[in-house]
Amino acid sequence: MSADIVYLNGEFLPADQAKVSVLDRGFVFGDGVYEVIPVFGNRLFRLEQHLDRLERSMAGIRLSNPMSREAWQSMLEELVERNADGTDQSVYLQVTRGVARRDHGFPDGVTPTVLAMCNPIATMDPEVAAHGVAAITLDDIRWQYCNIKAITLLPNILLRQQALDRDAVEAILVRDGLVTEGAASNVFVVRHGVLFTPPTGPRLLPGITRDLVVELARKNGIDCREEDIPVEALSQAEEIWLTSSTKEILPVTRLDDRPVGEGEPGPLWRRLYDIYQEYKRALREAAA
Repeated sequence: MSADIVYLNGEFLPADQAKVSVLDRGFVFGDGVYEVIPVFGNRLFRLEQHLDRLERSMAGIRLSNPMSREAWQSMLEELVERNADGTDQSVYLQVTRGVARRDHGFPDGVTPTVLAMCNPIATMDPEVAAHGVAAITLDDIRWQYCNIKAITLLPNILLRQQALDRDAVEAILVRDGLVTEGAASNVFVVRHGVLFTPPTGPRLLPGITRDLVVELARKNGIDCREEDIPVEALSQAEEIWLTSSTKEILPVTRLDDRPVGEGEPGPLWRRLYDIYQEYKRALREAAA
């Protein structure tokens, strides 16, 4: 199999040969959307849900879907096969409005640019599983349509870098006194043994991994509620988690330089993490 093969506008080719015009609106304006799809055992994880979200994002920026559902699936499966190396991967998929003269208004008769590529998913560091990670809280400075998975991520980058500058892995964002999400993740909080996560809406991205964690928790008898989380609840939390396609379920054990709960990954996190890993093992076995 050839490694580092990407898909660009109908072609599979080595990544170093993939070229996009400097007039592409994704480059000039950040005018586009994206998805990140995990791959376990060479099987695309919850593809239908990811494609549903991609379609919602495209509709949110008034961008016509350039491919049918069947064409997306066929292309993505071939891309995974061409890059298969026995490890878990994530597929990054981006659609921009295409190449046009620089003008803020939507251009007519332009073909969207479609890019897809694979990246390895790193397994959780045993140190993280044992001791958790640090996070900080910051004001949510992003735009008001965070449910659209747009490629215009500069605010997220600035927020995440502030966390890295303070030896933390993520910024947990707060708007109008309520927790929204992380700079690149969803947030869960455990209080009095109950698992909470903010409800979906324009303030946050409806994460596929987030939805799966909610589903697995409820299926396994864990009280999980989608409710607003006041920022004050973070300092009172027994556990705080971050979820995303690549982070999976990450335990936060220090927040703003103070311990969360007992200062180590909590029992509910360990239970959900094991359930999640078992879910992945079943997917791999089914794909074998």
